[in-house]
Amino acid sequence: MKALEQRQWILSSSNERLLLKKISATTANLLLSNIMTIDSWFLQLTPPAWLTCTQQQMFSVQWHPSHRGCQTTNRTISCLNYSCSDWQYNSMPDSRNQSCLMGAEDTVSLLACVFHAWEEWAGLGQVEDYLSVLEYLLWVFTPLAIVFIVPFLIVILLYLSILFLHVYKRKNQLREAYSNNLWDGARKTLATLWDGHGAIWHGYEIHGMEKIPDKGPALIVYYHGAIPIDYYYFLASVIIQKGRTCHSVADHFLFKIPGFKLLLEVFSVIHGPQEECVRALKNGHLLGISPGGVREALFSDETYPLLWGKRKGFAQVAIDSQVPVIPMFTQNVREGFRSLGTLRFFRWVYERFRLPVAPVYGGFPVKFRTFLGDPIPYDPNINAAELAEKVHQAVQFLIAQHQQTPGSILRALLERFHTKNKGQ
Repeated sequence: MKALEQRQWILSSSNERLLLKKISATTANLLLSNIMTIDSWFLQLTPPAWLTCTQQQMFSVQWHPSHRGCQTTNRTISCLNYSCSDWQYNSMPDSRNQSCLMGAEDTVSLLACVFHAWEEWAGLGQVEDYLSVLEYLLWVFTPLAIVFIVPFLIVILLYLSILFLHVYKRKNQLREAYSNNLWDGARKTLATLWDGHGAIWHGYEIHGMEKIPDKGPALIVYYHGAIPIDYYYFLASVIIQKGRTCHSVADHFLFKIPGFKLLLEVFSVIHGPQEECVRALKNGHLLGISPGGVREALFSDETYPLLWGKRKGFAQVAIDSQVPVIPMFTQNVREGFRSLGTLRFFRWVYERFRLPVAPVYGGFPVKFRTFLGDPIPYDPNINAAELAEKVHQAVQFLIAQHQQTPGSILRALLERFHTKNKGQ
């Protein structure tokens, strides 16, 4: 009887242990599932490269076969490399970091260990390798760079020497100008510098300077390049060869650029109201104006179209002042500098806000030749619209006679080495 009771107690205890084992396994699986969920959420916030999977003291259970690398030893789950629900992380602890963190005795040591772990996670060791490679390349190519840069610097010095000689050549004129008027001396000095720059960089030539009167007024109408550097060279030539300052009409935005006020005043640049233009001409000055203005500068292209629209204010100024109109055009001015104004966005910005923001690129040392056409004399029998059309045709004739279209930067560069041009 006692043996039967003992056997039943043993079976009951076995059933209880089996039930307890099943309950424990179920509980452990739930706990592990929660841990995996928390780990998955945490890994979305923290880079996995420096995380370690600490050993969890839990019930002895058998890990699911799909969770590769998880083993059960000594009632302890040790996570090595496993994949659960399509996410993985390398949980092999870095023995150096782990021992460093466990052995940190104070705050400074702990911060040092954290910095070391962050350094490994950020891959700063690889950055050091890249810097070592760059240092090696710099060491290799520095001598080659010096070999090519030194001759280039010598060429720059030679051109600076030529520019100095251009200035020195006119030292007597400059001395006389400074003795008479301070600003006249400044104008002639800058004119000499610009004239030297044009001669060196663009081989600048001007044809028809004799058509500019030595005395008396005249209205000069010209084609506007992306940057009217050819007009600057023309102004310099007038100052040097004619001893006169040509007044100019500029867009209002130039007067808003910080620091430009003094330059504009010294070179007699005006905003452009008709009354002011007429006053300058009646006082016997030369006046230069581009009817195309900023619109032509930004939106014309290598085919050299004149973008004057229906503007005729310049013609009315010439009629009111009773002065001749001299057409002017510079060959290859569009090849020296070009604009991206042909893109619709920049055209839209200008038309909407009147902001000339289209980028300009270039500075190529192409050949520049400025041509002055025959003066169109004052005729009291024609109105402003008719005179504007005559001037338009005169400038268009100069373009057709002296400019190959569409313009070519390469061709304009090659023209530096020979003297033939379309008009010859």
